[in-house]
Amino acid sequence: MGLPGFGMIMGPIVGRRESCRAAATSPPQPDPRRLAALTEREREVLATVGAGCSNDEIAALLHINPATARNHVSRLLTKLHARDRAQLVVLAYETGLITPGSR
Repeated sequence: MGLPGFGMIMGPIVGRRESCRAAATSPPQPDPRRLAALTEREREVLATVGAGCSNDEIAALLHINPATARNHVSRLLTKLHARDRAQLVVLAYETGLITPGSR
């Protein structure tokens, strides 16, 4: 005999855990079309963000001013409807722009 309502509480938790596990084990399929609205420079900046670079590092790598690097990152956040840099990193991997170990 189980606890009343226990299945109703644990069902969503178990389901969510299984969804997370499936997401972690299923490699995303690259979809470069998601980057179609980006300029070549924005793609370069996204690749560096995906590699974990700071704005100052992006500026040094791409030979641009740090303020310009910040502007590019801000535009990427807007164009790609990303909440933060972490989402940009995920998007860089999901689209195949960068791959694990490519840095």
